[in-house]
Amino acid sequence: MQTADREVLEQVADWLGEERRVWLCTVIRTVGSSPRPVGSIVAICEDGRRIGSVSGGCVEDDLLERLAQGRYSGASPELVEYGVSAAENERFGLPCGGRIVLLLQCLVAADRVWIGDILKYLQARQCVKREVDLANGATSLSPLNRFEPLVVEQDKIEQSFGPQMRLLLVGAGQLASSLAELALAMDYEVMVTDPRPDLLDQWAGPEVKLLSGMPDDVALEYACDASSIVITLTHDPRIDDMALMEALKSDAWYVGALGSQRTTQQRRQRLRDLDLSAEDIERLHAPVGLDIGSKTPIEIAVAIMAEITALRRGRLPS
Repeated sequence: MQTADREVLEQVADWLGEERRVWLCTVIRTVGSSPRPVGSIVAICEDGRRIGSVSGGCVEDDLLERLAQGRYSGASPELVEYGVSAAENERFGLPCGGRIVLLLQCLVAADRVWIGDILKYLQARQCVKREVDLANGATSLSPLNRFEPLVVEQDKIEQSFGPQMRLLLVGAGQLASSLAELALAMDYEVMVTDPRPDLLDQWAGPEVKLLSGMPDDVALEYACDASSIVITLTHDPRIDDMALMEALKSDAWYVGALGSQRTTQQRRQRLRDLDLSAEDIERLHAPVGLDIGSKTPIEIAVAIMAEITALRRGRLPS
């Protein structure tokens, strides 16, 4: 889940606390290209305020106009499709051939309970699934071990929410600074750890949480769940291997290590010597990032975030 989605739900809770009606609009299906992926949400308050996004802005404007005209009763969830013609694609800024289907769910004060429960799950870095009955809008929640894709059935939808992806960088050097800048812009929570106090003191990167201590302890405490990413950047096996040893045994979604093919082979052998299983070692993404010929810190950061993005979008094998 992205920070923006959590902010949408927090704002919805506030509006419902003011006893205002709120429309929660969710992208439940896309055909062809679309500005926002399935699961994206926008909330529109009855007074015209809105937060979130399901398109480049034109769809939201049209929804606001339709709601102001009373086009939707709100008695039950409704499905609305955009992009059914070339004219609509042009009008709403949808890519050629693109279509999106939205679920419109009218929320009232009583819905503040399940919204608040979702926020509690997210605060605890846990995943949760909401199930919406398409006949009457009744919403129920159930905990999840891992984030699941949105499911549309004839009589209901199931949508997962999960915590913000957390990126733990091991090593407080120039590459970590570039990687942190890029990851923050892409809505990741970023933490940097380094057992060398002088490097943490000299951190010149963006404002992120700086963690001292041994890297294995830090990885175990801060980046061991399925919404976590651990990347080692120091080139020092005494530091990197300690973090990898714990991260590869944890539920961390992605574990990567900077280095050449030769150093990667040496690293894998050291991990075997540390009694990590072949299955654990196979999870290691190394050399980290896509092979795009990157040389500078920002180019390497782009390669790393490109690989992570491709994996999250299902464009690369896990």
